Amino acid sequence: MVKALKWTADLSIGIDLIDAQHKRIVDYINQLNDARQTGEKKAVGLVLEGLAEYTLSHFGYEEAVMTAARFPGTARHRRGHERFARQLAEYGHRYALGEEVAAEVLDTLNKWLLNHIKREDHDYMDLVKATLSPAQLASILADCSAAR
Repeated sequence: MVKALKWTADLSIGIDLIDAQHKRIVDYINQLNDARQTGEKKAVGLVLEGLAEYTLSHFGYEEAVMTAARFPGTARHRRGHERFARQLAEYGHRYALGEEVAAEVLDTLNKWLLNHIKREDHDYMDLVKATLSPAQLASILADCSAAR
């Protein structure tokens, strides 16, 4: 049995809007774990779908923020997002074919998310905090939300 993932201070990158999105992804991970444990296949599918959609939205926001801050590692970071998005799509495809993927998805998400936040997202946080105000970050989020 996989334990619930808990948000801890070491996951915070100090950018409130991004931290809130990361917390929401943690919530999705825990919802997926709950659905898996209860054996509700339809619920697993709904959570996988929501998680994939939300994660792609988050990636778009994060990339827009990095671009606005002129983070030099944006292209590399984007490639990591693209690889992970392909992996999520593959899980969704396998689920649609009837394969049980929830345990594998949970394992991947737990490892990937923690590594991604603690290492890769921390790479850009200082520049973003020094370059963009909370109002600018909120404006970028609004633009990303309107574009969806």
